[in-house]
Amino acid sequence: MPTSSGSDLPQEMQTCIELCNDCHKACLETAMYCLQQGGKHAEANHVRLMFDCAEICQTSSNFMQRGSDLHVYTCGACAAVCRRCADDCQRMADDLRMAACAEMCRRCAASCEHMSHAAA
Repeated sequence: MPTSSGSDLPQEMQTCIELCNDCHKACLETAMYCLQQGGKHAEANHVRLMFDCAEICQTSSNFMQRGSDLHVYTCGACAAVCRRCADDCQRMADDLRMAACAEMCRRCAASCEHMSHAAA
């Protein structure tokens, strides 16, 4: 899907799109890492949450890229899911990869939270 690079989308939306795309990638890659690690990393609820986070990030990015006014709803949901994923990854913050994923989720959550209120 083509991305908006320098299009008519506001800069804060372009930044949020980038963060959503980065978080999507981080959660997918980290979920696969978790499955390889096993143990608490591979708990079903944790891995499911990481995939949920990746999916809602992709969805929010898509809504913003096409200029949908409904992005306020997907961004609100994305912020909530990213916060939950960050908290869950933070449980394993002694693992640097998990700490990095938690931080990425927090950054995406903050941006999506802002976007969910931007048009309200």
